[in-house]
Amino acid sequence: MVLNQNSAPGHGIQQALGGYLKNDLPSDTTPDELLSAVMLAVLRDVNLDPSLLGDICVGNVLQPGAGALMARVAQFLSGIPESVPVYCVNRQCSSGLQAFINIAGGIRNGSYDIGLACGVESMSQRPVGDPDHLRDVSNRMMENEKARACLIPMGITSENVAERFGISREKQDSFAAASQQNQVSDGAAAVLVARRSKAIELGLPILGVLRSYAVVGVPPDIMGIGPAYAIPAALVKAGLTIDDIDVFEINEAFASQALYCVEKLGIPIEKVNPNGGAIALGHPLGCTGTRQIVTLLNELKRRGRRAYGVVSMCIGTGMGAAAVFEYPAN
Repeated sequence: MVLNQNSAPGHGIQQALGGYLKNDLPSDTTPDELLSAVMLAVLRDVNLDPSLLGDICVGNVLQPGAGALMARVAQFLSGIPESVPVYCVNRQCSSGLQAFINIAGGIRNGSYDIGLACGVESMSQRPVGDPDHLRDVSNRMMENEKARACLIPMGITSENVAERFGISREKQDSFAAASQQNQVSDGAAAVLVARRSKAIELGLPILGVLRSYAVVGVPPDIMGIGPAYAIPAALVKAGLTIDDIDVFEINEAFASQALYCVEKLGIPIEKVNPNGGAIALGHPLGCTGTRQIVTLLNELKRRGRRAYGVVSMCIGTGMGAAAVFEYPAN
């Protein structure tokens, strides 16, 4: 579970992320089934009465069934009672992280003491390139340069970063090995979030503390540079520097943008994604931010001492998000 300064991160879980395998799991598994599996696992692992949850927030980008339908169905499939509210949030690639931040914010403002932050995406069932996604977009978009740039395919934004900032193909090959972008993947992740006093009262494990969060805007045509600006903003809020951070979980939407951010900030490469990033694991859009939190907190715990970590990602249409976590080691 992850908490803000008055809360504590407790238990988190992720599914194995699956690639696009036609007529095989998980590409044939619906998002509500993916999500319910991790919801149920988190609650079962810590033996928590689900009626104690004050809210559930689900990060999801390619939203089926008007968004909330999928999340509510997953809740019921998990045995969580109807008295517990649920909603979805979409901030593109940072949706899973935003879900966590929303739950932490609800705890901090006193709305409740414990909540569940989740992320889920089925990339194989709802392709990103579906032209129907643009049917409700204003015709005036094409008259506005910045708005028009939001339609640039993500692969082109990656090429823009490589060309504009001199990220060579050789560097990308060295970083990415067999791929220059993440694979098509499905997955879900969930993190229990609670106020520290409530976690102690319930005997819940504390994996970490949320120290700060920042989201920033960058040019849409080079959206991949977002972490290079979000990470410093989050570190300033936490009163920390790059050198203070032990592990950086930086989403690898593309090798070009990930490399740019690492080089721009002067981050030692051995501190970046020590257990693999999106190029190796995949990038189910709404799941990724939550998955990164789970990966980070367990890596900090494995190291067995007080440590700091950062979760960050670029965001389609030109943004970046970052959060700083502490593993207290006590």
